This record gives sequence, C-alpha cells and structure tokens, in this order.
Amino acid sequence: MQKLAPIALFVYNRPEHTRRTISYLQKNELADESRLFIFSDAAKTQVDRHQVEQVRKLIHEVHGFKSVKVIERKENFGLAKSIIDGVTQLVNEYGKVIVFEDDLLTSPYTLQYFNEALIRYADEEKVMHIGAYMYNLKAKGLPQTFFYRAASSWGWATWDRAWKNFEPDIDKLIAQFDKEKINRFSIEGTMNFWKQVGEFKAGKNNSWAIRWYASVFLKGGLTLNPAHSLVNNIGHDGTGVHSNIEDMYAVKISQKPVTHFPDVIEEDAQAYQAIKAFLKTRKGSLLQRGLRFMLQIKAKYLSKK
Repeated sequence: MQKLAPIALFVYNRPEHTRRTISYLQKNELADESRLFIFSDAAKTQVDRHQVEQVRKLIHEVHGFKSVKVIERKENFGLAKSIIDGVTQLVNEYGKVIVFEDDLLTSPYTLQYFNEALIRYADEEKVMHIGAYMYNLKAKGLPQTFFYRAASSWGWATWDRAWKNFEPDIDKLIAQFDKEKINRFSIEGTMNFWKQVGEFKAGKNNSWAIRWYASVFLKGGLTLNPAHSLVNNIGHDGTGVHSNIEDMYAVKISQKPVTHFPDVIEEDAQAYQAIKAFLKTRKGSLLQRGLRFMLQIKAKYLSKK
C-alpha cells in the first residue's frame, strides 16, 4: 500500500469521550502504521480549564500509532478555526488527511477504508470527500459503498486537491445558490442544510462543515460513503458544544472490512432515495419529538446549575 494518510484528531474538554475515541482508533487495522496528530484547543472559559487539562494529560500518554504529535493551542481557536487550520496544515504537508473529532467511535476497519479510498480516487477530481458515517438506512440491496452529494463531518477524509476548493466566505457561497440549487443542496427540503447556511450568516453557528459541504456541492463534487456506518457519534449526550441530546443518528458500527468501491463516478440513485426516506422520518412521532425536546431543555437547565 502507498503511504498512509495522517490522522488529525481534534479534542477539547471531554476526557471520557476522548479516551473512548482513541481506544477505538487504537484497535484499527493500520493504526500502528499511521501518524496521529492531536490538536488540543485551549480553554474558552475558566470553567473549561480543568477538563482541558485532563484531556491534555490523557493525550500525552497515547500510544499504538506509528507516531503521535500533540499540538496544544495557546489560545482558544474554537472548533471551526481549529479544524480548518489543522486540515490545511496536514494536506499541505502530506497531500491527504483523515479527520476525527473527540466523540467518534470507529470500526476496526475505518482507517483501512479511508486509506484504500484515498488511494483509489486520488486523481478523480469529482470525488472530493470520503465519509465514514452513514444513517441507519432501511433499504435492501444497497452497494457496500456509494457516491452521494452531502459531506458528513463525523469521520472523513480528503485530499489537498479537493481542500483547496474550500470557501470559508459565506457570502461568496450564498451568491452561487439559486432556488433549484437550494432544493438539491437540502435533499429536497428533508435536511436543514440551507438553514445552517443562514444561521452561520446570522452568527448563530460557527460551522466549518456546512461551508465545506457547500463548497463541495457548488463544485459538483461527490462524497464516498459506506452503506453500513463505520463510525458512531457518541456526542449527542448534551456534553458537546455544538450538539443536542438525541438518538436518531445512533448506529451500530459495521465490523466488516469494506471490499467494494464504485467504479462509476456518479451519485447512486438508490442510496439517495434511501437517505431521503430516512431524513423524512428520522424525527419520529409527535410524542418522541416532545420527549426529545424535554430532555434537551432539562440538559440545558442542569448545565447552568
């Protein structure tokens, strides 16, 4: 196999999530041959300082990789700036990168999937992003991996040739959309992607991910995805800076290696319909929505006590 991609892991103030994320990564095929770069953001407030210090103590003891380099931010970057800076640094040096945050559990074959895909599609300009997470899709007979338009941020990889198209300026992105593009971008209104764009513009979120997806979409790019998720996000427990309490996106991690990759570089129509069907029904019944809302209110109340 060609040179393996470096792994970028972005951590902040959740020691237990970080510990679990790293323990799963250590069990990956190819972990001991991979370079790991851990980007640790500095505390935003005095309240966060103790947990940031706990995380930093933990990451300085990490082993099981070809090498481990810890980058401790001297000031608080915030997730968006930290990821943009770290990804840019690594793709400039290595030409490609695999990216994780501190709340993602992986399959033993996630790194293998990423590296094989990075090699296979290295020169395919249309393929701009490789995702490892996938919703709990109900459709039967989906291919093991497929191309799709949206870019998931829950474990992903890319190349320098694709990342150079990242446009951080939200106004430049918005100017390129019309009504038809907005509809396609938001999976025919089943996902709140365009709302996220508007919220970033209004200063209500600081998402790098929605700007990356918009950049990929506007370039006519595609993302590679597995039919059975190779990642599970454990951050939807109220501990994350950017996440709520919810379980609609919970998945069982695939324990099988990926052996099939598509030869035709185009969006898979069957997979698109399966994703759209999931997104239409993901929020559940009125009762389920009400219970989830009450849990979120309770978590916000307890966090302020």
